[in-house]
Amino acid sequence: MGSMDEEFTSVEPPSLVDLCINTAIDNIRHLGDVGETELYFLERILPHCTVDQLRHVEKSTKGRDLSPITDNLWRKLYQKEFGIERTNLVIERMKKKKVSFRWNQLYEAKLREVDEAENKVADRLKSLYQKEDARTFTSPHPSKPNNRKQSRQVRICTKVPPSSNKRSFGNGPGYNVTAKSNLMKKSKIDFLKSHEVRNLAAMKKIRSRRVTVPLL
Repeated sequence: MGSMDEEFTSVEPPSLVDLCINTAIDNIRHLGDVGETELYFLERILPHCTVDQLRHVEKSTKGRDLSPITDNLWRKLYQKEFGIERTNLVIERMKKKKVSFRWNQLYEAKLREVDEAENKVADRLKSLYQKEDARTFTSPHPSKPNNRKQSRQVRICTKVPPSSNKRSFGNGPGYNVTAKSNLMKKSKIDFLKSHEVRNLAAMKKIRSRRVTVPLL
């Protein structure tokens, strides 16, 4: 019993500060003006905010600049949303141009840029669909499909089976193979009858007839 009591007493209860921080994190969606909150608390609480929650806290806080804490958080959110390559590119550009912007400004600007690009793509697709519908309904022959629809139709082709007659005449594929085969045979015969091949064969016979005298 004594050892069990020692184990229970060795675990320290959470401090009031930890309890306050954990309670604030659990209810972070209700967080607003933190102008009077200690910096130590904010450094542990604000990293648990979402984008909307962090934006709301900064807008709600009056008379205090939270950028010493939130700027690094916005950089992490920027990297999470747009990727590390884009984040590094922004850092390099600021160094090259010797300028500095807060990451919440960069995040909002990039978000607007993405939204504008998406809206342009959506408007373009909408325009294309409208043009396609206009072509369909204004066809000069409503009873007949237009050329675009005809091009999309599947054409069924009839496959003609090969002829059962295996003989080939004229310029058929069998004729070409036979001609090539005969040509190869003729070339091989001419090569074997050539003067060089005959001389080589004679030299081989002479070498085979030589008697090797052993050294004493």
